[in-house]
Amino acid sequence: MERICVYAGSFDPVTVGHEDIIRRGAALCDQLYVVVMYNVNKQGCFPVAQRLDMLRRVTCDLQNVRVDAWDGLMVDYARKVGAGFVIRGIRGVGDLESEANLAQINARLMPELETVFLLTRPELGCVSSSAVREAALFGADFSSFVPACIHADVKAHFNPNR
Repeated sequence: MERICVYAGSFDPVTVGHEDIIRRGAALCDQLYVVVMYNVNKQGCFPVAQRLDMLRRVTCDLQNVRVDAWDGLMVDYARKVGAGFVIRGIRGVGDLESEANLAQINARLMPELETVFLLTRPELGCVSSSAVREAALFGADFSSFVPACIHADVKAHFNPNR
């Protein structure tokens, strides 16, 4: 039986923390779907198409990773692709509380879906998409927060004249 997994998030933009979870998650399953979750009624910082492009570049060397987008419930996407589990990254206690709650909701909606928590590596615990956006907006060096292959995209988004 093929082990199919979903790793869902906004990835606005993808960070080195996300990349680490993707790579570690891909090693645990036969097929990993990295899914940009978005709400059609909300405006993200980066357009969904650009987030997908950045994720594809970050994961291009991973043969068992597929990148997709979804505007509904994650459990509905999991059903669509036949996923048996979902991966969630945990940076700290705050993440654990909110992610445990989400896992319980998902279990009620799709009892056969397991949630696997991967702890963020300690050196990546402070990295978040919001930290990247804020650092980039104010011209700080955020190069250690994002994969090198998307650094120019993020910099250009926030500093189009530099």
